[in-house]
Amino acid sequence: MRDKSDFVAYVEARSPRLLRTAYLLCRDWAQAEDLLQTALVRVWRAWGRVGEHPDAYVARVLVNTHLSWRRRFWRRELPTDAPPETVVPHDTIGMTDERAVLWAALGRLPPRQRAVLVLRFFEDLPESAVAEILNCSIGTVKSQSSKALAKLRIDPEIAPPAVASRTKGELG
Repeated sequence: MRDKSDFVAYVEARSPRLLRTAYLLCRDWAQAEDLLQTALVRVWRAWGRVGEHPDAYVARVLVNTHLSWRRRFWRRELPTDAPPETVVPHDTIGMTDERAVLWAALGRLPPRQRAVLVLRFFEDLPESAVAEILNCSIGTVKSQSSKALAKLRIDPEIAPPAVASRTKGELG
């Protein structure tokens, strides 16, 4: 059983990495901060029951919270093509154009497939850990990962035009 005082040390040590994971899941810094805060509140409540290695538990809470937010029918904010503000956003993490294209393509994936890729390749977790976090089988992790990577390969923004059109023709 974990002591509540350990929670503060854990949050201080792991917050940057957890925030990055939250951002990769939802692709918006403000929403990622909200997601992380909500997930950490849930973890705080269960901290006494969390084992010696809380990373998997916290990642699972983070992903489950994100997925439950995605399932909501009503959202407080509605995306538009052009923001009403005229302020040009600054690049907070120094993304290159290629990274921006990759993040956009990652955002077009279904939430479950995105979660598998984030946990598997960005967090570098083994398939067994991803399966435990997402509460599914290792085979599901493999198939979701394969489907997500296949979608990224034929994404017209990433793939060369000849590859994207040829592959879409074969699938369609």
